[in-house]
Formats: sequence, structure tokens, C-alpha cells
Amino acid sequence: MNATDDKTIVKNYFNSTGFDRWRRIYGDGEVNKVQLDIRNGHQQTVDTVLSWLKGDRNLAEISICDAGCGVGSLSIPLAAENAKVYASDISDKMVEEAKDRALETLGQVENPTFTVQDLEALSGSYHTVICLDVLIHYPQEKADEMISHLSSLAQSRVILSFAPKTFALSILKKIGSFFPGPSKATRAYLHREADVVKILEKNGFSVERQSMTRTRFYFSRILEATRK
Repeated sequence: MNATDDKTIVKNYFNSTGFDRWRRIYGDGEVNKVQLDIRNGHQQTVDTVLSWLKGDRNLAEISICDAGCGVGSLSIPLAAENAKVYASDISDKMVEEAKDRALETLGQVENPTFTVQDLEALSGSYHTVICLDVLIHYPQEKADEMISHLSSLAQSRVILSFAPKTFALSILKKIGSFFPGPSKATRAYLHREADVVKILEKNGFSVERQSMTRTRFYFSRILEATRK
């Protein structure tokens, strides 16, 4: 199965059964224990990135591209801090849900700007480009291309999160415990941190901050890289 097939599978999944599942996970309603664990893990990743950006005390002065925004878990709080946010997702259902949540939370639809696009189609120039928990859907050769493209859109900074390829997580994935039972979605690709760093460096960025979110069923390495 090639990378194009992976993208089609991801798009179809998040426009069908996956949409309802992940809308619940990224919401506040009742979910099963595995989904609750993933919800908490993802929120920890979002909170880490928010704390970094708020700590810089310049959100109202910068533009942010949230690539693979899902239901707006990061875009909406960033807009609430007066950052100019351009958010996109491959799933039109996810984007519509994000718009509804933004209207409910912010009382307006002007910021964030939400569009339906895959990562390869993104264009423009932004102070900061963020892509959280998206690379897990793409194999390494495609991840290289996508990280390079995202880097080309960033004036100053790129923030990525990904499931790190370690011996322990590789074993978990192999035995089906990485996304167990009904929470299993699309193929889950792990990425070596050294490979991701190398791609960023090749595109003129150096890692400044990093963090790791680890729960029972959710693992995400977060890297913030700034242009050299």
C-alpha cells in the first residue's frame, strides 16, 4: 500500500466512522477507558504547545498555520489569545465540527480561518507552522516530504508531534496494543526522533524545545524547531 493510498484511507476514515469516534474523543462526553486515555494524552500535548506559545508573550503579533487541525483543539484556544490562526484538515467533517466549536467558544467565525486541505496542498507563509498527531498516519518516506513542505511555509518556527519509534513502542504496535480494540483507526506509523530532527535540520531548522507525552495508550514526542 503506497502513501497515496494511506492519504485516501485517512480522508475516508475521518469522513465516516472515524469522525464520530474522534469527535467524541476530542470532546467532553462519555467514552471508554482507552478513548479517555487518548483524550487526556492528546490534551496534554495541546497544553504543552499552548504553554510554550503563551510563554513567548507574542501570540497577538504572529500568524499560525495549524496543519491537521481536527476539531480545533489547538486552533480555538490560540485564536482566543488573539493569534491569527489558519487551520486546515483533510476531513471536511472535522472542519465543520471545528467551525461549530469555534462559533460556540469564541462567538465569531472570522478567526480561526478553517479550510479543507491536505498537507501537500497547503500554501502561504506563516510565522509558526504546527502539525500535531498527524504524522502517525504517514510512512517515513512521506513524512520526509511533508515535514519539508511544512518547513517551507514557516518564517520562524515549526512545531511537530509524532509517535516515536522506540523498541518498546514497536513491540506494543506489533502486538496490537498501540491502538487496541475499537479505538484502532488507520495504520499507525512510528517515526525515529533522529530522522525527524535530521529532516528539520536539512530544511534550515534547529530544535529548541522538546517534550514527551506518555499515557497508557498515547505516546507523542513534541519538537519545536526554529529557523537558523
